Amino acid sequence: MAHDLVEELKKLIIETLRLEEITPGDIADDGPLFGEGLGLDSIDALELVVALEKIYGVVIPDSEVGKRVFRSVITLAQFVKEQAAVKKHKSEKY
Repeated sequence: MAHDLVEELKKLIIETLRLEEITPGDIADDGPLFGEGLGLDSIDALELVVALEKIYGVVIPDSEVGKRVFRSVITLAQFVKEQAAVKKHKSEKY
């Protein structure tokens, strides 16, 4: 996993959710984002979905995908990377 993307996503989480008291170093790469992890809630998830769509052009179509994607920063980075590869592959086909 590209470390740069993980750090970029940590910064995105902090900026999008205005978590002023948290630094990227405070967020564990594989720690849970919801519940006992960062303690994010459904409103936070919605804000992050919008930011991810705007910045990376990725779509999280439903809550099942969202639960899988938002498990940790690592799973989020994997999803963004996979979606970028799919888009690149589709654009090369046409």
